[in-house]
Amino acid sequence: MKEIFLCKCGEIVLKGANHSFFENALIKELKFRLKTFGSVKVSHAQSTVYVEPSEGVDLDGVFDALTRVFGIVTIERAAVAEKNMDAIKATIREYIPAFMSDKRTFKVEAKRADKRFPLKSPEIAAESGGAVLSACPYLRVNVKNPDVIVRVEIRENAAYISAGSFKGAGGMPVGTNGKGLLLLSGGIDSPVAGYMMAKRGVKIDAVHFESFPYTSERAKEKVMELARLVTRYSGSMLVHVVSLTKVQEELAKNCDEEYFTLLLRRYMMAIAEKIAKKNDCLALITGESVGQVASQTMQAIAVTNEAVSMPVFRPCIGMDKEEIVQISRKIDTFETSIQPYEDCCTVFTPRHPKTKPELLKVLEQERKLDFDALVAEAVETKEEIYIPFEA
Repeated sequence: MKEIFLCKCGEIVLKGANHSFFENALIKELKFRLKTFGSVKVSHAQSTVYVEPSEGVDLDGVFDALTRVFGIVTIERAAVAEKNMDAIKATIREYIPAFMSDKRTFKVEAKRADKRFPLKSPEIAAESGGAVLSACPYLRVNVKNPDVIVRVEIRENAAYISAGSFKGAGGMPVGTNGKGLLLLSGGIDSPVAGYMMAKRGVKIDAVHFESFPYTSERAKEKVMELARLVTRYSGSMLVHVVSLTKVQEELAKNCDEEYFTLLLRRYMMAIAEKIAKKNDCLALITGESVGQVASQTMQAIAVTNEAVSMPVFRPCIGMDKEEIVQISRKIDTFETSIQPYEDCCTVFTPRHPKTKPELLKVLEQERKLDFDALVAEAVETKEEIYIPFEA
């Protein structure tokens, strides 16, 4: 029996005259991601994407990959039948029982997209429901709150039978809303921020700041693993690794300790902006959340923002830590994020950092060093690491 996947698009269908741009981007992304499994045909019609694996293709692997593709809101695993009721009922009796072992109630929903089909939707549903009951006599019909919905869709080329739908990743196809540069640390928040912006269709590259010899090679490897995990949703990623050692040592020697974190953040933003502009990124992305740490008070964020001119996206800004942790668990980055390797932000940490800084006083501290020269010198240390998409 042939099985395919019916993937329903979300907000793409609301895009009016531009919807074909988003549909084509989604189809292109699906073809790229699924080619690793072998021969898989991808097509779309009537707000549905059809994913048709050839015989021998790993269906479970294809399904797992589909759940991480932004632009898809629901996924149905469906059997294909000829467009006549005898074939449809025979397919139901053969296909549906495997999905019903832990179910007690069901209902059938029918959709007659092909109006040439002789029966109307209520008639299709009634006959299909009878086929379900004949194959699974322990089930009962419950039209208000069923354990599972059996769907029968009559479309142009065939009939499709499914039992239950699964939640997709939602959002917009990656790359349809430009490219951003993620400031990727080894913590919990920044991988979540990258995931959330990728969900809005933003292609993600990243910059990671290291402080060798104060930070170790293991810390860097941890961040590359976080990048790899994010690429399962965002697609491939170019990570720019930049040394902050010189900047931090100069700050420690010349500036008041309480301003150290703020000044460091301004250097990081300025360095990131230069890299972003050279790589066609339209915005910076950070994992900041208001009030989470001293450098993330509203006053501190305002001081940080002043160092750059391009937009800074902070998708975690109104979330508490538990909400961020929940997403990190969902995308499988949490266990890697909590590995106890230091990052550059834990080096030379002030005992009493400024939480309500005044910009003029921060700039006064900043003028103790040649800001532009140190930024340019840090950019020259850049190492580029390509993280390919992993299905």
